Amino acid sequence: MTCIPTSQPAFRPATPRQREAFTLVELLVVIAIIGVLVGLLLPAVQAAREAARRVSCMNNMTQLGLAIHHYEFSMEQLPAGVINPEGPIRNEAIGQHVSWIVQILPYVEQHNLFEHFDIEAGAYAPENIESRARSFPTIMCPSFPGPSVIVEGFGETVTKIGSNTYAGCYNDSEAPINIDNNGLLFLNSKIRYSEILDGSSQTILLGETVPKSNSLGWASGTRATLRNTSGFESTQDWHQPPSAEPGSLVVGGFGSFHTGGAVFTFADGSTKFLTEAIDPGLFRQFGNRADGELLLEE
Repeated sequence: MTCIPTSQPAFRPATPRQREAFTLVELLVVIAIIGVLVGLLLPAVQAAREAARRVSCMNNMTQLGLAIHHYEFSMEQLPAGVINPEGPIRNEAIGQHVSWIVQILPYVEQHNLFEHFDIEAGAYAPENIESRARSFPTIMCPSFPGPSVIVEGFGETVTKIGSNTYAGCYNDSEAPINIDNNGLLFLNSKIRYSEILDGSSQTILLGETVPKSNSLGWASGTRATLRNTSGFESTQDWHQPPSAEPGSLVVGGFGSFHTGGAVFTFADGSTKFLTEAIDPGLFRQFGNRADGELLLEE
């Protein structure tokens, strides 16, 4: 019997499997999912950054509060809100106008800057131009979007002014800065803790402000470094000149670039975040060192 050999299949090399491409619909779905994830994550990232900035701001306020406490321990009185021969204080670069910030410079690691500042000459004196142009992180809120140094004029007439975002509380309502204010830091004030009859834990010492484009800076004891508890100022158009014209007696309230409120340091050294929704009457009570009234319920 003859065997007929069976035919063998021809050998064929293996070919790589072809990959299928994404369809347009699949690509659009992926892009949409990524967009949703980014939309969800960005607010969380921004909120985390703002929380960190607020903590840093509270730390600045705490440092300033401690500096004022050290000043009081050394001098047996709180620094004057502004040093000037007479009042009321006008919002203009005329006069001595030495602020409380100048007086506490040695207690915030700025002793060298203090030594270069001539208090008797006044905040706007030619010999203080270089010192007044400096700024330092302790007096600036990290959330403030503006520059730390304000530049005015052009060419050879350029003037640099160090900015700040913290102010002392001089009164509980809108009034000129004078010797008869009921806050803690006002014209030629020499308040002792025994005079804070409402209690140091219930009296505002410092708060945040919204500096304007024509602010007179941290060395000036005007509305640049003193505010009242009449209310919160808006941050809208902060870069525009304030409604209070140069020479005006209008001072204004506190404010900040934090969402919903501002950071305050009380006379006992505690630092708190007060919301804009605070009862206006309670807010005014916090600004008065000795009104003798029971605090309104928060």
